[in-house]
Amino acid sequence: MITKKAHALVFSLITYGFLTQASWALDVKLEAVAEGLTAPLILVSPPDGTKRRFIVEQIGVIKILTPDGKLLDEPFLNIRHKIAPLFADFDEEGLYSLAFHPDYKSNGKFYVAYAGPIRGEAAYDKQFWYAHTNYVAEYRVSKDNPNKADGQSERIVMANEWPQFNHNGHWMSFGRDGYLYISMGDGGYANDWGIGHNVVTGNGQDLGILKGKILRIDVNAGNPYGVPKDNPFVGKSDALGEIWAYGFRNPWRCAFDRGGNHDLFCADVGQNSFEEVDIVKKGGNYGWRVMEGTHCFDYVNPNKHLASCNNAGMTAPIIEYNNCNVTEDCKGLSIIGGYVYRGKHKAWDGMYFFGDWSKSFAVRDGRLYVAANKGGKWQMADVRVTNMPKFNSYVLGFGEDADGELYVMATDTRGPVGGLDKVYKIVP
Repeated sequence: MITKKAHALVFSLITYGFLTQASWALDVKLEAVAEGLTAPLILVSPPDGTKRRFIVEQIGVIKILTPDGKLLDEPFLNIRHKIAPLFADFDEEGLYSLAFHPDYKSNGKFYVAYAGPIRGEAAYDKQFWYAHTNYVAEYRVSKDNPNKADGQSERIVMANEWPQFNHNGHWMSFGRDGYLYISMGDGGYANDWGIGHNVVTGNGQDLGILKGKILRIDVNAGNPYGVPKDNPFVGKSDALGEIWAYGFRNPWRCAFDRGGNHDLFCADVGQNSFEEVDIVKKGGNYGWRVMEGTHCFDYVNPNKHLASCNNAGMTAPIIEYNNCNVTEDCKGLSIIGGYVYRGKHKAWDGMYFFGDWSKSFAVRDGRLYVAANKGGKWQMADVRVTNMPKFNSYVLGFGEDADGELYVMATDTRGPVGGLDKVYKIVP
């Protein structure tokens, strides 16, 4: 019989080889492709052959960057009036993400996730205690202008009351199976505890709620959506059928690898000590709040990790690094997920580009990282910006265009203000 302590040791030993710091670094250049933005969070291209690049701004605006490098003045979509009021100094609410329907070229459908004011029909107590409602909504492009959305076409696909302003998740993307995948944070505050959290297990381990999960839904069926019959928890009385995987704190961001095995990579923001990247599989349990990275977590004493815990059946991350909240030998405060590179620069093929928002909250110190799979073991390394050796902007997100080239969303302010933010293309 394996004791809990021995099980924790085995969990650590079989995964620790994946979490080594590489002795190499990758040199890149950053080319500014868009400026004058406010808190850009992600860049995506529609599957319509136009090679336009759509940039999501946290304040509730989506703008188009044309193939010839022009940022159109008129937004593709402006839903600022639907966004919950944002704090100028720092906020995790807003317009989170954008996903184009696989048949966008023919049906014009796309999906956005955003934080709106708490719904009027929400329970009375939530009016006072909950922060906002997170929405997933469907829109259509205008019939007359391919660079303009039909702002009146909104169809609410999903709505969830959110107890705190933070840990929202809400990355979205369609998989190769045609289903929409959505990341859900644990509801906010800290330690998966407090108002709106399961006091016994935390939301991450509670299969009866959507928070702390990766969801998989069918937007082409049902009202307002369907649940794929092959989802791992369909038919189980103690679990919600929408759940694809669970045990997440704040998955910000995820991305499907367009090559290789088409794995789903998710960066999950840690509590105080460790940041992690997971490869998400069907039905997987990724640990939170039992685990923080590869370490047993105690929500009562979050900085003092337990020597053992019941982590049976949980999947360890492929990448882990120290958070700067509790140690000086650290890589950042909040991991920002990126993409596996599949562009034209073959030397980078299969490398996972990601970053960290900053090593400091008070002073901007954003970081760029890369990881490579070396014989089955992922090695993390620094990315050095050779044409901007003092690059230290807060890293808000990453983007991927139709050709598999990657981008960095950067800002020099902590909050969604200013209109001075930039999008950079990563080049050799």
